[in-house]
Amino acid sequence: MALKNNYMNGSSIALYEGINDTTFVKLKDFSGDFIFDMKYATEDNFLKKKVYDCDDCYLRLKTIKSLMDANAEFQLKGYRIKLFDCYRPLDIQKKMWEIVSNADYVADPKKGSIHNRGGAVDITLVDKDGKELEMGTTFDFFGPEASHNYQNFSNKIKENRVYLKEVMLKHNFKSFDSEWWHYNLSESYKDKLSNFKWKCD
Repeated sequence: MALKNNYMNGSSIALYEGINDTTFVKLKDFSGDFIFDMKYATEDNFLKKKVYDCDDCYLRLKTIKSLMDANAEFQLKGYRIKLFDCYRPLDIQKKMWEIVSNADYVADPKKGSIHNRGGAVDITLVDKDGKELEMGTTFDFFGPEASHNYQNFSNKIKENRVYLKEVMLKHNFKSFDSEWWHYNLSESYKDKLSNFKWKCD
């Protein structure tokens, strides 16, 4: 497996040689153009517990390719993707289920989620100063206001959500109706649940 990085204007342009599209890879190895706020590597989440050992973002290569394409389009207008969660090993899913055993909030590990398949990302957008765009609710807000269909917001908030969704759908992702921040790579439900784990630096 060979990974080459060319740097142009401060950005990392990833070239993949001999890496299968379903291989789990670290996003930071392919691009330095994302912002990270990996909530489950902290206690700043609805679980109120840290469940990841470190804040790395791993995904299957095909997910990263589409995510980088989407981010490149956002950057044309001065925005960047900020990530809250990426691939989640099945053991972590089980740990989350032990803390909150409610399928309304946490996917049952017996069924798993697209996060456990390496095809899901939880995201928002930030501007050139790193400030998050207004989306109406915080990440992991559980209520009707988090839905794409909720309309009782200002036009600006609705425009921000629509913009995020339009670009992500254009780059082979599907939205999740009840969570404006959650996107699944198309067809990623066909990938197997995984318990792949990475070593923290």
